[in-house]
Amino acid sequence: MQNQNDSQKAPKARPGNRFMPPDKGSQQGERSPEKDEREGGNFPKFLVFLMLALLGLFVFQRFFVQETAPEISYNQYRSTLTSGMITDVTVRVNQDRSALLIGKLKAPVRITLANGTVAQTDRFMVRIPGFDLAQADRLTDAGVQLKILQSNDDISNFIVLILPWVLFGTAYFLIFRRMSNQNGGANKNIFSFGKSRAKLISEFDVKVTFKDVAGVDEAVEELRETVEFLMNPEKFQKIGGKIPKGVLLLGPPGTGKTLLAKAIAGEAKVPFFSISGADFVEMFVGVGAARVRDLFDTAKKNAPCIVFIDEIDAVGRSRGAGLGGGHDEREQTLNQLLVEMDGFTTKDNVILIAATNRPDVLDTALLRPGRFDRQVTIDKPDIRGREAILKIHTRNTPLSEDVDIAIIAKSTPGFSGADLANLVNEAALLAARYEQQIITNENFEQARDKVLMGPERKSMYISPDQKKLTAYHEAGHVLVSKFTPGSDPIHKVTIIPRGRSLGQTAYLPLEDRYTHNKEYLLAMITYALGGRAAEELIFHETSTGAANDIEKATEIARKMVRNWGMSEKLGPVNYGDGHKEVFLGKDYSHVREYSEETALQIDIEVRNIVTECMDNARRILAEHVRTLHDIARQLTEKESLDAHEIDAIVASEGAAAGSPA
Repeated sequence: MQNQNDSQKAPKARPGNRFMPPDKGSQQGERSPEKDEREGGNFPKFLVFLMLALLGLFVFQRFFVQETAPEISYNQYRSTLTSGMITDVTVRVNQDRSALLIGKLKAPVRITLANGTVAQTDRFMVRIPGFDLAQADRLTDAGVQLKILQSNDDISNFIVLILPWVLFGTAYFLIFRRMSNQNGGANKNIFSFGKSRAKLISEFDVKVTFKDVAGVDEAVEELRETVEFLMNPEKFQKIGGKIPKGVLLLGPPGTGKTLLAKAIAGEAKVPFFSISGADFVEMFVGVGAARVRDLFDTAKKNAPCIVFIDEIDAVGRSRGAGLGGGHDEREQTLNQLLVEMDGFTTKDNVILIAATNRPDVLDTALLRPGRFDRQVTIDKPDIRGREAILKIHTRNTPLSEDVDIAIIAKSTPGFSGADLANLVNEAALLAARYEQQIITNENFEQARDKVLMGPERKSMYISPDQKKLTAYHEAGHVLVSKFTPGSDPIHKVTIIPRGRSLGQTAYLPLEDRYTHNKEYLLAMITYALGGRAAEELIFHETSTGAANDIEKATEIARKMVRNWGMSEKLGPVNYGDGHKEVFLGKDYSHVREYSEETALQIDIEVRNIVTECMDNARRILAEHVRTLHDIARQLTEKESLDAHEIDAIVASEGAAAGSPA
């Protein structure tokens, strides 16, 4: 997050930056008319112009067309009426009862006008101070066709003329414009399918910098050069250096790929266009390619800037792998994207950043140098990275003195940046639920258990027999883990239902593991089978509660044999899943690259590994059956045991075994 001093400074001028600092209004978040129109917030302009034209037509007819007859004096009007020359009269009566009479004569006659001149005409106009029923009767008795209009008739005519267009414009605004904007973002006019849906965040609105990014120090250092090029391109151009056209961020979900892209824009003080790969492809042919062209045209007009495409695998998958031919709408979009990236020049000062967690499915043409020149891998943070991330998320959070960020980081192996942010948020919510003013270590413990094992279901009724079976099952996991070399230490065990399970045993690795040896994998299989072994030993029967444990044990054993070459009989050979097309499911594309005899040997080896680990679990539990009963009894009473309580129970068995008979 930027400090206040940095945020108050105006951006420094730099060569190639065509962006001028905004005025005071734009700094306060005022919307420009162009942006309002682009986002569908203004009334349609053509309707405004149409209503203005109708208003002008009405005024013209009212004041310049209807009053073209020459005006005569009242005396001339009386004499003309007496002579019987008037055939029709239209009377416009005002609010004060004064009236304007516009009449038509039987034939053109010479009459004296109000200004004293004489003219020959068949029409006349006269103003009278008051018009009443007697005047009307005098006209009708003379055989005159009389039409009387009130002064508000003009307003009625105007309303009748304008109201249909107002209703039509309102319907257009409320229905069509709102319907076209229901997905959010800019350029969502219902008739503008080819417009890019990228959201523009100006350089003054991007508040994220590299100070807000932690746990990926190598990626940050790699991307600082990109920021420096956007800020000072002449430094690289002097010695013939070229800007990388594209930067591809690779990594699992939640590791901060989008955050890094925003940090680059925040550090370089340039506009940031954000769009998802799925926003390019629609049901209409050619829309995706048109949106790609519009996106890059807009970016070049706003250079220097950054274009960020999230989940680019939605549009950048390998071509020619689908059913029924390969030249579909998605491939046209990808082809246009490749062409636009080739059209970049060093003078454009536009950098394309894309993020994906599926780099294996991307087209090779997209990954070649000249398009995505750099590929930055962003992996899950290690213990130091987790500690730095937790410090960022807790810097504005009141913490108790018993909270140790280093211990929390150690107890969260495998957590991504998003997981850690969720952990801090869950702890804050728990503290607020208990009406606390600060977050305690107990809040973090509960939040971690909720994230790892799911929410508690204390209201769920469990019979005493089911509770006893679950206690021995979880006690079996704990005891096998304690006496199996290479196994991770147990962090906590509970028989309180969490999520979809009746009990949970959580282990806590001593360190971050990047590779696994055979001893550790066998220990994991033995640990997984400890619950089933305890059920067999105590109840002499098995239940469906071990289904997930058996699945995990079998999966590890199969990978040991087929993928990791840990079978002495089959040797260091990878018997993988075969080649799979990226758009086809496993059922369609599975190609087994080994014989039936080899498949039989794989099955035998997997069964041998699982059986051997199961026998080892049975042996451990039989040797420590007294401790098994103690752990199960404590679990039944307390429902949860932490690492210290478990160690105390195991230590009491050792003390009892060492005491003299």
